[in-house]
Amino acid sequence: MPRIPLTWLAEHVDVPAGTTAEQLAADLVRVGLEEEAILPAAVTGPLVVGEVVERTPEAQKNGKVINWCRVDVGAHNEADGTPRGIVCGAHNFDVGDRVVVALPGAVLPGPFPIASRKTYGHVSDGMICSARELGLGEDHDGIIVLSRIGIDAEPGADARELLGLGEEVLEINVTPDRGYCFSMRGVAREYSHSTGASFTDPGLATAADVAVSGAAGGAGFGVEITDVAPIHGVPGADRFVAQVVRGVDASAPSPAWMQRRLTQAGMRPISLAVDVTNYVMLDLGQPLHAYDLAQVAEPIVVRRARAGERLRTLDGAERVLDPEDLLITDSPAGERASRILGLAGVMGGAESEVASGTSDLLIEAAHFDPITVARTARRHKLPSEAAKRFERGVDPRLPRVAVARVVELLVEHGGGTPEPAVTDVDRTPAPTLISLPLDLPGRIVGVEYTPDQVRETLDEIGCVVRGDAGAAVVEVQAPTWRPDLAEPVDLVEEVARLRGYDAIPSVLPAAPAGRGLTDEQRARRAVARALAAAGYVETLSYPFVGAEQHDALTIPADDARRQALRLLNPLSDARPELRTTVLETLLETARRNVGRGTGDLAVFEVGLVTLPTAGAPAPPSLPGAVRPSDADLAALDAGVPAQPRRVAGVLAGQRERSGWWGAGRRADHTDAIAGALLVAEVAGAPVTVVADGSRAPWHPGRTARLETSDGRLVGHAGELHPKVVAALGLPERAAAFEVDLDVLLDAAGSEPVQAHEVSTFPVAKEDIALVVDSSVPAAEVDAAVRAGAAASPAGDVLEELRLFDVYTGAQVGEGKKSLAFSLRLRAADRTLTAEEAAGVREAVVAEAGRRVGAVLRA
Repeated sequence: MPRIPLTWLAEHVDVPAGTTAEQLAADLVRVGLEEEAILPAAVTGPLVVGEVVERTPEAQKNGKVINWCRVDVGAHNEADGTPRGIVCGAHNFDVGDRVVVALPGAVLPGPFPIASRKTYGHVSDGMICSARELGLGEDHDGIIVLSRIGIDAEPGADARELLGLGEEVLEINVTPDRGYCFSMRGVAREYSHSTGASFTDPGLATAADVAVSGAAGGAGFGVEITDVAPIHGVPGADRFVAQVVRGVDASAPSPAWMQRRLTQAGMRPISLAVDVTNYVMLDLGQPLHAYDLAQVAEPIVVRRARAGERLRTLDGAERVLDPEDLLITDSPAGERASRILGLAGVMGGAESEVASGTSDLLIEAAHFDPITVARTARRHKLPSEAAKRFERGVDPRLPRVAVARVVELLVEHGGGTPEPAVTDVDRTPAPTLISLPLDLPGRIVGVEYTPDQVRETLDEIGCVVRGDAGAAVVEVQAPTWRPDLAEPVDLVEEVARLRGYDAIPSVLPAAPAGRGLTDEQRARRAVARALAAAGYVETLSYPFVGAEQHDALTIPADDARRQALRLLNPLSDARPELRTTVLETLLETARRNVGRGTGDLAVFEVGLVTLPTAGAPAPPSLPGAVRPSDADLAALDAGVPAQPRRVAGVLAGQRERSGWWGAGRRADHTDAIAGALLVAEVAGAPVTVVADGSRAPWHPGRTARLETSDGRLVGHAGELHPKVVAALGLPERAAAFEVDLDVLLDAAGSEPVQAHEVSTFPVAKEDIALVVDSSVPAAEVDAAVRAGAAASPAGDVLEELRLFDVYTGAQVGEGKKSLAFSLRLRAADRTLTAEEAAGVREAVVAEAGRRVGAVLRA
């Protein structure tokens, strides 16, 4: 995010005196540059210039030598005019030096408040400051001595103003299409558009106005661009400017004002050569690079990488290069082999880095293909400042200007001598013209812009408009710093932006009658409401997974769920696939919550999964602005994988908490099965529950398989496998379910639910305990009881059936279990008699005996 110091911005545009960062943010947001943050002054309180009048070294018992100093701070001296006494541990200053003094009441970056305090036997009434303590960089030489950095000020002067430490800085958010705003010059243009302030731009002419002696394109340092097989249809580089400067003290510190501005902009001052190139990049928007000329052999060659090549970049990392990477290399005529000098537009190499002994420099500025730079930066995980600008588009006319500016600053502050010849290899294409009907902005935006207003706006942003005064259609040449302006609609957006988004009326379209939620949408919302009412919390997770998630769920290697669709440009290399099961990402959510102290939880998610089909054709790339043919649409549909909607839930810890009402109850597999059945019930689809012990990530003995009446798989529910629970760090006996909502809705059909009359007659209750073999599933006994009740002489009067107890033990015999059911019976037209209730009981026992061999428990 670019940081904008107001004093720096004011060098390019007239900023009224007294303008605050907050006012600047309000002005810029009108033209689409949003405020990211306002960075307060780095130092508050009294920070002044002091002159050392006494310095007495004093050895301490711990072997350290401190300096007891008297410092003249002008009007801030003691009441009687006596210089302040300050203890300092540094030794790189002496009597007569002017230093920076933080007086009591000042707050340095950290924050670090300054106060008078007793130390080493003295009362230290302030602090003599180093660059590190003021946030201006690293402590190369300890205390800041102002004369060494080119500052001459009287004792007592405000050092905050001298060092730029009392200035607010605005940080803005720049959208990808506005790369020119990654510079003070670009932001100044936008400020001018917003406020009407004069865009002064002093001393910085256009490329056409830069006077350079010597012929271009080869008269200077030799440069060759050999990217003869361009990728993406665009050459990797179409302009390369280079100039040699000799006799520069490249490792000397840059001037104080430049260091201050770099620090305000968020960059660390390093040395003159590095700081100057960084400063010009921040100022103009053109990335540059300075090479140690002694380490570079003529000519420079711009080419693509070869398979197997490696480069050690400035950050010290050795990188294996890709054939798509664009390189800067040299090509000596002698015995030494060609060397790679850097990744074009991203980062330089370590071998040609400017070092402490460097005196001769080769300054380079070029124009590189944004796609090539963006892919290289992402491939090597190098989001450099240069790459940020190149991948958004840099003005191809800037390289000549930027090199001239860098050379000027190096000569002024480093004592160098530039060679007169400048290399300028320029293969930039001729600008294209955009045909724009002058009524198009009004037709698209809905505001009556006059032709004159459209022309004036385009002129304001730097476009060249060609066409007679009364022409309905004009030809527009976009400025070179705006590569995002390529279509008529791009120009329309500029008209709307600069004429004011607030002038565009808000008109809501009339909603067509008779349309509402689809059946699927209503069902999905009903399922979410039902689960929330049952105590679940709805969550939303990213649908990206990797091998780590598959392994944690113990999914077998040959399982279809591992055959996931892989993304070409994933957010994380650890999760490059689209999920094939919602449970994978939902369990990550549960794990994160448990890790943060939420041990009792019930969460659910409704989301899509992606199920690629083996051997499916790749979807075609269709042209824009043309309706695809039926064959194109069919091919597109065939290449898109199925994306069914799933509902998953996870339960862990206590399902019912303990309290004065009694003991709590831990969540188990029955709760997960109940959650899955609730989804099916709300969806209106009858399902059958069958034991299933072969589905990861569930426990083999406590897992249910849910099927529709015609045998289609709906999903699974039950207790998670202990290995999965341990891998994810979940509470013991955690349970989960996942069902396919699309299958349930299809099984439910489209027939409306038939409402039944509510009976006003009293309920009759019957409890029965049936003894069956231990291997008989409870669901089969449940089905038998329901069938028996429906076939009773009283008719279908079963209102509710609930299993309330399961018992195994000596009383029922080995290999047996007792299932106790509660039956609520009610007729719609009468009060049931005792004989009718007993008849239902007898029918239930008879049918259960016939189906599953059940006997009534004595």
